[in-house]
Amino acid sequence: MARQSLEQLLKGAGNPVQWLRNSQLGAYVYPVVPTEFSNWRTEQRAWRESAVLFDQSHHMAEITLKGPDALKLCSYTTINSFNNFAPGKAKQMVPVSYDGYVIGDGILFYLDKDELLFVGRAPTVNWLQFHAETGGFNVDFIRDDRSPSHPNGNAVRRRHYRYQIQGPKAAQVLEKLHGGPLPEIKFFNFGAININGQQVRALRHGMAGEPGLEMWGPYEQRDEVRAAILEAGKDVGIVAVGSRTYASNTLESGWIPSPLPAVYTGASMQKYREWLPAAGYEGTGSIGGSFVSDNIEDYYLTPYELGYGPFVKFDHDFIGREALDRMMKEGRPQRRKVTFEWHGDDLARVFASLFDREREPYKFFDLPIANYASASYDSVLDNGKLAGFSMFTGYSFNERCGLSLGVVDAEVKTGDELTLLWGEEQGGTRKPTVEPHRQCEIRVKVAPVPYSRDARESYQQGWRTQQR
Repeated sequence: MARQSLEQLLKGAGNPVQWLRNSQLGAYVYPVVPTEFSNWRTEQRAWRESAVLFDQSHHMAEITLKGPDALKLCSYTTINSFNNFAPGKAKQMVPVSYDGYVIGDGILFYLDKDELLFVGRAPTVNWLQFHAETGGFNVDFIRDDRSPSHPNGNAVRRRHYRYQIQGPKAAQVLEKLHGGPLPEIKFFNFGAININGQQVRALRHGMAGEPGLEMWGPYEQRDEVRAAILEAGKDVGIVAVGSRTYASNTLESGWIPSPLPAVYTGASMQKYREWLPAAGYEGTGSIGGSFVSDNIEDYYLTPYELGYGPFVKFDHDFIGREALDRMMKEGRPQRRKVTFEWHGDDLARVFASLFDREREPYKFFDLPIANYASASYDSVLDNGKLAGFSMFTGYSFNERCGLSLGVVDAEVKTGDELTLLWGEEQGGTRKPTVEPHRQCEIRVKVAPVPYSRDARESYQQGWRTQQR
């Protein structure tokens, strides 16, 4: 039986918004890693107060590109400049569609001459593989998909383990692990440190608004390396972070992980939709939230809106270049990325509604992450008028408040109070993650991104600090 493509699925489904808003995908699961090692409150506090171990070995896909055209392919498929990009460096890679809307993002590692590794969510890996197969580039690739959400007792294998050590005491852990002073590794460069007598690649990176290193190596060595990290961190109280807690770090550090990939419309994207499987991320993902439009392009975002404006460089030919250049020349107003600080009394009403036996409760707000779809779009209103979207929602025990990341119109100012509409229309869509509920209004204050003061003041100048 021939494989159904995304293009065929969309033609049969009618409106893609209705298809994705009623997707039967179910809950997004961070696979394999235990939900909590201690509890999510302690795990959140640790990245501010001591040190944490993030296990990133399972929830991201990878694609290794090898060959004379590997760098050329990457340059052609992203807004980023590749001037001065060399082995030992990494960058946050942001591909866009031919119309200039974001498909996804992730980290691109320049491993060696003619060898690059991309790590991120499936939409970008799919885009790179498509061009590797169809674009006439002289490259080979090795793809390694994320671990299954429900392995059902089957063994899970990846090419690499991937760990991060983060927090104010991360340097102490790393020096003990290394057996002495660390080599100087500049931001978004990688080198090597010693772990149990072995050289392990390490990227200077940061999540949760705190400094640290990301390490990776052969998956077969994962247990040995993990045990060594935890042993080295015992004196400073290193905390292993579970999958329930892991995603909440971005609420404080300011990265929006999963905007809707802009692939569902446009004649220029048709060949790609014909290549994509109906059963892949793009065909089975879901849209959730109070914002509803029959035009799926209303869910697309530009790199400028997501804070990636500094990455857009017109020093090379890339897909979407003409569209982005036209946006700039036309002076098209661009929304900007912000943090929304939820009013505590209003969020308390959401929880209190669970105990109201007379009426449907408001949409459940799960802790510490409240997202219930692959891509979240809650309407944010200014005096009843749409002023932006809330796109990634949860709770920070460090800040003692509900937070969400999103975008607002250019004229909205930091400190403004807006209204967020929480919950879906008419009691909720048919997604398995949605229970019968009422919508409610939440007061939100527009706050800086990143929300964490440490991240705003100490991060390397770039996409996070540009929003200050």
